[in-house]
Amino acid sequence: MVVHPVESVGVAPPRNRMAIAVLALVGFFVALYLLAHNLGLTGPIVCGVGDCATVQSSPYAKVGPVPVSAIGVAGYAALFVLAMAGLQPAHRTSRLIGGLLLAGAVAGTAFSAYLTYLEAAVIRAWCQYCVVSAVLITLIFVASLAELPRLRRSH
Repeated sequence: MVVHPVESVGVAPPRNRMAIAVLALVGFFVALYLLAHNLGLTGPIVCGVGDCATVQSSPYAKVGPVPVSAIGVAGYAALFVLAMAGLQPAHRTSRLIGGLLLAGAVAGTAFSAYLTYLEAAVIRAWCQYCVVSAVLITLIFVASLAELPRLRRSH
């Protein structure tokens, strides 16, 4: 369904999408720091709590040749762009954007849960940045639940 700008001019910007945009931007920079480290663009990883070096050097820090942090950068960037697009007057009631935000949040949360399991049960070390990312994507998931009523609308 295409929503015309005049139909959503009076609709307030969805607050959950504002929250998702902010959280995704923070997540983007957390993942970007880890990616810069993984690409050798920074010195040793700065980790005040946990054992980030062990986690980042484990075989689970990559999916094939792709660093997990690159997946995080791409995922958070996509969520940020979607949330910002969903704040524009013409797209405030968009079911497509709502569905993509919800699907992205579900996928990100599931992947993050798997990575958290690996940290706890397999690697037996914690990375503070990974924990922060897990909290951020969980909060994004919670915020994306507000899209469900938009998805249920029949127009």
